[in-house]
Amino acid sequence: MSEENEINTKKRNFDQEAANWDQVPERVKLAQDIAQSMIKEITLTPDMDVLDFGCGTGLLTFALQPFVRSITGVDSSPGMLDVFKTKIKEQNLSNVKANYLDLDKGDVLEGSYHLIVSSMTLHHVKNISPLLKQFYSILFPSGQLAIADLDLDDGKFHSNNDGVFHFGFERKDLHRMFIETGFRDVRHQAAAQVEKPIGGGQTRLFTMLLMCGRK
Repeated sequence: MSEENEINTKKRNFDQEAANWDQVPERVKLAQDIAQSMIKEITLTPDMDVLDFGCGTGLLTFALQPFVRSITGVDSSPGMLDVFKTKIKEQNLSNVKANYLDLDKGDVLEGSYHLIVSSMTLHHVKNISPLLKQFYSILFPSGQLAIADLDLDDGKFHSNNDGVFHFGFERKDLHRMFIETGFRDVRHQAAAQVEKPIGGGQTRLFTMLLMCGRK
């Protein structure tokens, strides 16, 4: 769905879901598959500083962490960040940190990064273009952006659409937004897929795209 056709809805409470977030095998596998797609598409190097936007409990962050110099996760859910920080402590990692950031409260992204990644977060962001501009502004020259999110899903992916502003994305629309922001070498591919029940005893195969671009 294009940015112009956003869905108006109330915010989802991710804090309540944080403690059990990683207990859903399909969710963990999806994050792993998306991480592998990013690793294959982008050459990760030991001198890279990375930002994971909408990091949640860090499923993507910790998959990329061994390949880069540093990775910072940002999220608007304190509950998710608490789980994230516990993982940092348990794994005794010095190159991972977590920051609270809420765009709805006027927070802005800070720092400078060689790579920005985001997984299954964009459909929870009402206005996409301003966010892409923020991403662009904090990337080093030739820095890269890699966003994984839903292909068009007709609102069936989530059992509860609170906090969902876009029912997936048309790849050509997201590609256009990247170009309009100033990104070059923009390309997309399939990132992952997952089969989920959609009610009435039926299941559906949902697909995720990976959109990449360079500053």
